[in-house]
Formats: sequence, C-alpha cells, structure tokens
Amino acid sequence: MNKFSLGDGMQPWSRFLGALILVAVAATLQVWPLQALGSGIAYLTFFPAVAVAAIVGGFSAGMVAMVLACLVVGFLLPLPVSAPPGPGPDNWLGMAVFALGCVLVSGIAEGMRRANTRAKTLQQKAEASAQAAADSERFIKSIADNMPGMVAYWDKDMVCRFANQPYLEWFGKAPEAVVGRTIRELMGARLFALNEPHIREALLGYTQKFERTLTKADGSTGHTWANYIPDIDARGLVAGFFVLVTDVTQLKKAEAEQKLAASVLHNTVEGIFITDAAGIIQSVNPAFTRITGYSAEEAIGQTPRMLKSNHHERTFHESVWSDIANNGHWQGEIWNRRKSGDVFLVWQTITKISNSDDASVRYVSLFHDVTDVWREGEQIRHLAFHDPLTGLPNRSLLIERLERRIAMHNREPQVLAVMFLDLDRFKLVNDTLGHDVGDELLKTVATRLTGLVRLTDTVARLGGDEFIVKLDNPASSEEVMHIARRIIATVNEPIAFRGKEVRVGTSIGIAMFPADGATPAELIMNADSAMYAAKLAGKNTYRFFGDTAATSNRELF
Repeated sequence: MNKFSLGDGMQPWSRFLGALILVAVAATLQVWPLQALGSGIAYLTFFPAVAVAAIVGGFSAGMVAMVLACLVVGFLLPLPVSAPPGPGPDNWLGMAVFALGCVLVSGIAEGMRRANTRAKTLQQKAEASAQAAADSERFIKSIADNMPGMVAYWDKDMVCRFANQPYLEWFGKAPEAVVGRTIRELMGARLFALNEPHIREALLGYTQKFERTLTKADGSTGHTWANYIPDIDARGLVAGFFVLVTDVTQLKKAEAEQKLAASVLHNTVEGIFITDAAGIIQSVNPAFTRITGYSAEEAIGQTPRMLKSNHHERTFHESVWSDIANNGHWQGEIWNRRKSGDVFLVWQTITKISNSDDASVRYVSLFHDVTDVWREGEQIRHLAFHDPLTGLPNRSLLIERLERRIAMHNREPQVLAVMFLDLDRFKLVNDTLGHDVGDELLKTVATRLTGLVRLTDTVARLGGDEFIVKLDNPASSEEVMHIARRIIATVNEPIAFRGKEVRVGTSIGIAMFPADGATPAELIMNADSAMYAAKLAGKNTYRFFGDTAATSNRELF
C-alpha cells in the first residue's frame, strides 16, 4: 500500500485525536531531554509532529497540530522553567516562520495525499472498467457460443474478426484457422463464388437472406439459412458484416417428410378428413370430395354429421365412440349420405391422435366406398337363398327360417303350419303354351301367394311348380284352413297371357309343428305326403297330415 494512504479511511475526529497525540509526544520530548538544549529548537521539534499529522490526517489535522504546537511552545513549555507564559518578542518571528512552514508542509502532504487518492481511484476505475469489459466480452462470447446458429463477423476486407463455436464446428476448424483469415480461404473457391454476390451486396449496405446446401466437415450434407447483415458505423460507412447462419437440415428433412405425407394424402384413393377435439372438420383430401360430393370449402368448419344417413341407431354411434375412447380407434362399416342424397356404404377407420395436452387432440378418419362390393355380396347372398325366377326364398332359406322358429319354441312355445302347394294342370300349360308362358305363370302365382300372407310368414318355391307357405304361430287350425281356402281360390282365378286366358289350380298338404314333425325336413316331408293325399282326393283341395277324412273345397269353383 502507498505510504500516503495511511489516513484515507479515518474519520475527522480520529484525525484530530491523532494530531493531539503527536503534539503531546513532541512536547514531552521538548521537556525531556530536549529542554536542556535551549528553546531555540522548540519549533523544530514540532515540525515532524505536524508533518506526520498532515500526512496521516490531511490538511486540517496538520493545521490543528500546528495550532497546538504554538500553544505548547508559547504557553505551556515556559511553565516548567519558571518563565512567564506567552511568547516573547523574540519568539513571534519564530512562531510565524513555524506557522508558515507548517502550512507549507500540510499543504504539500494534503496535495500528495489527494493525488494518491485520485490515482488509486483512477486505477480502481480502470481495473473495474477492464474487468467489466472482460466480463462483458466473456458474456457475449458465451451467448454466441451457445446459440443454436452460427455467428461470425467479417470486416470490409472480408477478414474474419469473430466466429462462435457452432461456426467453427460446422467447418471443423480451430479458432486460429478462422479468425484472421479471409472468407475465400475459409469457404474455398467454389462456395465463395456462390456467396460472393451476397457478400458484395452486404458490403454495399444491403441485408442478404438466402438458402444454401453445403457439405459439412464430416462429409454429410447440410442445409442452411444465411443472413448477411451490414455493420454501418457512425459515419454511415460499412465497416463489415455479421453472418448469422441457421442449420435447417432437420427442418428440411421434416419438410420433405411433410411434403411426402401431403402427396400421399392428396393422391390416395381413400377419403380422408381430420377433425379437432370438438369434431369440427379441419381438412379433407380430394378423394373425400370425389366420394361424398362435398368440396373442401363446404366441408371444412362442419362436423361429420353432414354425412349422416339416419340408417343407424343411436346405440351404434355410442358404441363407436366408446371404442375410440377405450382403444384409440374404431373401424367398421357405416352408412353415409352423399351431397346428392344417395346413401352409400363405407368401410371406415377413425383414429384418435393426441399429444400431452388435450387441446391438440385430432381425429383422423379414412374411408372407402364399398357399396358396389356390398351390392355384389347381397346379390350373391340373395341368389344363394332365393329362387332366381320368382325371387321367393328357396329351400335353403326356408329351412333356415324353420330352424330358427323351432329353436325359439324352447324359450317360447308356439306352433307352425307348413303348407306344401303343387299346381294342378301346370304341365299342360307349360307344354302347350311354352316355357316362357309357364315362367310368367309361376311369377304371377308367386305374387298372389305373397299377397295372402303376413310379413312374418314365408312363401318359398322349392322348384318346378311346387311352393311352400310357412305360417308363423297361427291362432288355430281354423285359421290355417281359412288361409288354405283363400290360396286355392286365388290360384284358381284366371290369368291372361297374350290375349289368352289360363287357369290352374292347386293341391295343398299341411303339416303342423310340433305335432307333425320336430325338424324342418320332417315337416316338409309330411306336408308333401298330405299334398299327395289332396291330389288323390280330386285336386283343388287341402289335407292335413294324418287326416283320414278328406275335406273338399270343390264347391268353391
């Protein structure tokens, strides 16, 4: 520490106390042993005390020490030697010289102390400023090095003055291999030639933004978005330019994947629509428009209810959303309605897509029209279970329905009537008028029979001119007989073909469940047997299986 800084931190009272102590010490020395030497050196004795007081305590402390010294010399020192107090005429000059000397010494000491203080203050400020600048530089460099992008500065001579860590890593070089080098040396001739137009424009004061594909130091390809920002000084001159480069390689990959996904979405044959968590349609693809007839403008902002066909119960829709809530997806067949009003069947998949927050939930629906496939399947199914000429159920469907009704008998007892019909005189019509007339006759009979029974009953054609009528749970045998009579009467009504009138009749055999058989085969066989009994009885009549007496209805004709 500098010697002139001893009293810098002292309070005023401490300085004055120090001055008093120093003068007391000097006075003691003056009395003993310096008194014997004479009073001529009295003031010289106090000069060191005043000087020290001024150096330690400052100008004010020096002045206090000087006053105290004058009092001691003039009034206190004469007392021990029996001299009168107060300075004599010969001491006034010495006291004045002493006072002037003390003022000079105190002033010099104060000046040196203040100069030292100012020097220390300036030094501290300089050190603090240097430290702040160093801290600021470290802070800025730390920010630059930890930025995700590349940062560099090139002066007007295209010499690098700064490059952050990502910039160095991109080129795979040490700082000394970049800073102080020209941009041409760093980039190489080919890349410099590509970027030179942008560099020239930046040095003219124009900000540059451009995309570039580069080869990294490791040989991989990277995509960058570069900004060249001019550095314009206070005079309006371009001193250089900042380089801010962002590595957008991952973004380019994501963009390519997004374009691919968009291309797939756009070109797929499946209809696709996406809704938000509230079920509002956010986007649709062209196939959606092609299948439903609704354009994107008409669909976006609506809900999928715009496609509702009203073909499904509420419980169906509840089960769909229950599956989505529990499993995250649903798939199955659903009937929708086009913009034209046509109903169509689709195979649809609904998938819930969500992130961590519920606000970003999306529902993606993919569907394709399976109406034609369904129709073909229905046609095949219909041909498998229906007579191709009359459209009536065939033997297979009849047996299936009989089995279902017989099975229900175990839970709810009921009766069935199986009526076996064979047309009378059909072979004659077929042979004389032709098979086409015979076919038309069979279709007419099928239509008449269907009009005589309930929807729950069944009229089936076994083949040739044989039909079966299944009556579900008739009220009594009288009701069965009444229906048999109506059938005979209706079939016997004349039929006009090509200007000619044709008449046929029918014989009916009846078997009852469960009395006349426990299986469909037994019931059909026994009804067939009863039908032959009716023919033997003279035709145009009916017989129950097991009846010994014939019941004739010839009086009806």
